[in-house]
Amino acid sequence: MGQRLAGYAAVFDVRDRGGDVVRRGAFAGALAAGGAGVPLLWQHDAARPIGRVTRIGEDRRGLRVVAEIEERAADGANAAALLRAGAVDGLSIGYRVKRARGRPGGGRELIDVELIEVSVVTFPMQPLARVLGLSGAGEETGA
Repeated sequence: MGQRLAGYAAVFDVRDRGGDVVRRGAFAGALAAGGAGVPLLWQHDAARPIGRVTRIGEDRRGLRVVAEIEERAADGANAAALLRAGAVDGLSIGYRVKRARGRPGGGRELIDVELIEVSVVTFPMQPLARVLGLSGAGEETGA
């Protein structure tokens, strides 16, 4: 059985460490697809998938995700153990920019992005993008 996590992979209207700001509606394409096919990776490493996103949606705060970690995979078991221990709790997104505009003072305002993946990470680019709840498979994930 896998571990489920819930949290925010992106938070709207908050500058990230690179100066970018994600705007509400930026993930419309991923939402239209229902989040189908969005992999859950370990530390943005495409060679280290640890599960899959099972639910995705925008709310007032940001891009909320629920994902299942495959604990039968070594990296999945490692990620689940570190999440349970509180040693890692960051989430981050891999994306391609479809539409953006410059921001005064640097960075971009991300208006439309193609979501490629969601990762469990040690240091998220967006400091508020975090795992907010964990549960075993079959239990409802909070957050």
